[in-house]
Amino acid sequence: MTTEGDVKLDIGVLERAAEIVHAVMPPTPQYTWPLLSARAGCEVWAKHENHTPVGAFKIRGGLVYMEDLKRGSNPPSGVITATRGNHGQSIAFSASRAGMKSIVVVPEGNSVEKNAAMIALGADLVIHGHDFQAAFEYAQARAAEEHLHMVNSFHPLLVAGVGTYGLELFRSAPDLDAVFVPIGLGSGICGVMAARDAVGSKAEIFGVVSEGAPAYALSYEAGQPVSTNEAVTMADGVACRVPIPGAFAQIKAGAAGVIRVSDDEIKAAMRNLFTDTHNVIEGAGAASLAALLKTKERWAGRKVGVILSGGNVDADMYRAVLAEG
Repeated sequence: MTTEGDVKLDIGVLERAAEIVHAVMPPTPQYTWPLLSARAGCEVWAKHENHTPVGAFKIRGGLVYMEDLKRGSNPPSGVITATRGNHGQSIAFSASRAGMKSIVVVPEGNSVEKNAAMIALGADLVIHGHDFQAAFEYAQARAAEEHLHMVNSFHPLLVAGVGTYGLELFRSAPDLDAVFVPIGLGSGICGVMAARDAVGSKAEIFGVVSEGAPAYALSYEAGQPVSTNEAVTMADGVACRVPIPGAFAQIKAGAAGVIRVSDDEIKAAMRNLFTDTHNVIEGAGAASLAALLKTKERWAGRKVGVILSGGNVDADMYRAVLAEG
């Protein structure tokens, strides 16, 4: 199994990761929607990671990670991980393809529809703890006790995999001035920064978090990892309260900033995306547009990317979000 010290995310690594990903799914589209660009006052390139086979960007990392695990000298028969949903779908999908069993731990009150999707993809679903961190710690303990392979939510191979959407975006829109990326535990933004550097783009990369889950924003401002006691937001994909040190180090070195958006701003962006593109985008995925709209004066007339990282929102929640508008 490849370790963190074995991976330098250069163009060769990203292209090899893309070969693994594209053997399973085609590149996702990036579109400039006229209504969206008019709303933002700039040329907006929307990267549609809601169009993957699991409805989110995470599948890319899972495919690369499991391919490496399968080709190792002693591949495990099964893996365990913790998630709020999209990472778990990625691991369940990729483990099944690799002939491995997967145990996925989610917190209480997790998305009903994401849970159902993970089970359908072959996961043994376990519900434990009041939030992601509690579920993660339980998964770690069980991995140690039962000698299971623990798949963390951040690893260089996961970053290489998800970085392939950044590679697609920068090659399709090489002169972007900025890209807005939601931050959960950090693989997405680190992948985008790796792709930017690999192709030589000059784009500024901005991370986006919820005001109710500001751990990475607080960390960026403090210059060191800062945990919070809670992470309360309707955007479950960014509900992080304990930053990953390795992810934070890369964000500190390569990001232009981390922007906070409110749940109301996220909900408005979800409605905007439906109106302007007729795409269903979950809260975390809409956070990127919320951040662009919050800072739109800075980007007037320029060329900006927004990562629509997933579309996996429960129907009841989505109906309520649309009704608020």
